[in-house]
Amino acid sequence: MGYVGRFAPSPTGPLHAGSIVAALASWLDARAHGGRWLLRIDDLDAQRCDPAHTRTILAQLDALHLRPDGEVSDQQRRTAAYAAAFAQLEAAGHTFGCACSRKMLADSGARVGASGELVYPGTCRSDTGGREPRAWRARVGQAVVAFTDRAAGEQREHLAETCGDFVLKRADGPYSYHLACVVDDAAVGVTDVVRGADLLAVTPRQIWLAQQLGLPVPRYLHVPVVLAADGQKLSKQTGAAAVDTRDATAVLREATRHLALGELQGPTANELLSQAIAAWASRWP
Repeated sequence: MGYVGRFAPSPTGPLHAGSIVAALASWLDARAHGGRWLLRIDDLDAQRCDPAHTRTILAQLDALHLRPDGEVSDQQRRTAAYAAAFAQLEAAGHTFGCACSRKMLADSGARVGASGELVYPGTCRSDTGGREPRAWRARVGQAVVAFTDRAAGEQREHLAETCGDFVLKRADGPYSYHLACVVDDAAVGVTDVVRGADLLAVTPRQIWLAQQLGLPVPRYLHVPVVLAADGQKLSKQTGAAAVDTRDATAVLREATRHLALGELQGPTANELLSQAIAAWASRWP
């Protein structure tokens, strides 16, 4: 199979500078490898997502000449696929119900893992004590996940130590981002995932899910995230400003600088992107 990459933003707001960098990096990697670049709208959490933001995101990408190869997909109509994957994990004994609230976990003295989340202490792993489950978790056991990130190099993680039994589905909400992401990537044959380094810490659990479901594991490349003036990662949750894409060349030039592709001088967006593809191919063969 040839190269298939993707960009999968959540429509909880317009694209900010960090999102543009992630989109451009994934697009450049696909183009440099002569592959396809797909666009998926990760609108799994309907309460936080807004179709108006989806329209804005599509317009921003189009203005930057970052256009997908094929129709744009979304997650709202994929619930049956997630349910089937969850049932497969359940049948194999890889899930269990958990009745713990967030407050109970916070009060349990649980450690903070590599991704900044509390490491699940195993409270309900054997049974819930007669309480109704609030969520269903992955039973990771003593799994160790090893992979090579194209930027960060060799990675090895003992899931029980770094994240514990992570959530797959909440009783009152959708399936988890991790389960949906793995199922969706496999459905369209994604071979390479290029995204921000903030997601490196959650990659082992996604690889573990793919392995349990018998799905192919893509290659990964995690690029540096864009930081705000206070040193924190730019995010919609902290009010990162939407990128004004009316001057596409200026926006793309700033993104290529962040990706360490040099001072590209293309006078138009298309010419700058052509230079960026060549620079990317040299940096990330």
